Amino acid sequence: MKLSARDATGYFARPDPKKAGLLIYGPDAMRVALKRQQVIAALVGPEGEAEMRLTRLAPGDLRGDPAALGDATRAAGFFPGPRVVFVDMAPESLAGAVKSALEAWQPGDAQIILTAGNLKKSSALRKLFETHKAVYAAAVYADPPSRAEIEAALAQAGLRDLPRAAMDDLVALAETLDPGDFAQNVEKLALYKLNDPAPVSGEDIAAIAPLSTEAEVDQLLAVVAGGRADALASTLRRLKDQGVAPVTLCIGALMHFRTLHMIAAHPGGVSEGVARLRPPLFGPRRNAMQRQAQHWGAARLEEALAVLVETDLALRAAGATAPQAALMERALFRLTYLGRR
Repeated sequence: MKLSARDATGYFARPDPKKAGLLIYGPDAMRVALKRQQVIAALVGPEGEAEMRLTRLAPGDLRGDPAALGDATRAAGFFPGPRVVFVDMAPESLAGAVKSALEAWQPGDAQIILTAGNLKKSSALRKLFETHKAVYAAAVYADPPSRAEIEAALAQAGLRDLPRAAMDDLVALAETLDPGDFAQNVEKLALYKLNDPAPVSGEDIAAIAPLSTEAEVDQLLAVVAGGRADALASTLRRLKDQGVAPVTLCIGALMHFRTLHMIAAHPGGVSEGVARLRPPLFGPRRNAMQRQAQHWGAARLEEALAVLVETDLALRAAGATAPQAALMERALFRLTYLGRR
C-alpha cells in the first residue's frame, strides 16, 4: 500500500509491527536513511541491534543467494521481541527475491525494511510494495521537514511548548539546512538550553545555527544599512586585512540591498515582505532586516541600488584605472550617509 506524505510522517514514528515490511525510497539518500533509522528504532527499540534483532543484508548477498532474505525473516532470534531484516539501497534486480520473501512471510517473522533511490512508477519494487496488502511504500522527497516533523524532532530532544516566534525561526532554519544538519542543530539547541528554564528564543536559535562564512561581510552591511559612519572605517580595515576583495563586498552589498528592497516594496507591507522571503530569514537577523527596510523605504533603497550597480560596473570595467578598494569604500560611505537621511 502507498503512504501519502502526511501519512508517512506518522507511520515512520509509529510503524505497524504486524505488517510484513516497508519500502522507503527517494532521491536524497540522507533523508531516506534518517527515515529508515527512525522506523527501525521504533520497531526494535534502542537495544534491538545489541540483542541481534536487527539483521542487515547487502544487495550483493541477495544476488548470490536470493533465498537469503526469506531465510533471514524466518530465523529465530536469541532474544524475544520484534525483529527486522534491513536491505539498504536495494536495486530493481532484487524485486524477485523480495516478492518470494513476502509471499512466504507469516505473522511473527521479521519485518522487511528496504530502502532505494528514486524509483519510477514503473519500478518493479515500487509496484510490489504499493500493491501488496501486507506492506507499505513511502516516498521521501527533498522537501524541508514539515512543522509536524520539526515538532517531533524537538519532542525527541526534550524541547516542548516553544513560543510561536521561536518555532517560526526553527521552521525557517530547517528550510536552509540538510535534514542531518538540522537534526544536529536541534540536539545542540537541547544542550544549549539544558537547565535553562527560560523559553527558547530567537537569540538561542541564532546562537546554535551554523555560522555563515560571510559573517564579517554581513556585519559590515549592518553598519552601512544602519548609517553608522563611525564604525565603517574600522570594519572595512578588518575585512581588508582578511583579504576580502572589493568585488566580493559589492556583490554582498547588492544582495543585501536587493533583499531590503523586496521587503520594503512588498504590497502587503514590510512584515509580509520579510515573511515571504525565500530562503527565509530567522531570529535577530530577520528583525534587523525588517527594521532596516522600514527605515530606508523603497525609494531610498532604489537610490542605494543605483549606487551599487554603478560601482559594480566600474569595478568590472576592463579599462578602469581607479583603485578598486577606493571605489568600493567610496560607495559604502555614500550608502552610509544616505541611510542617515
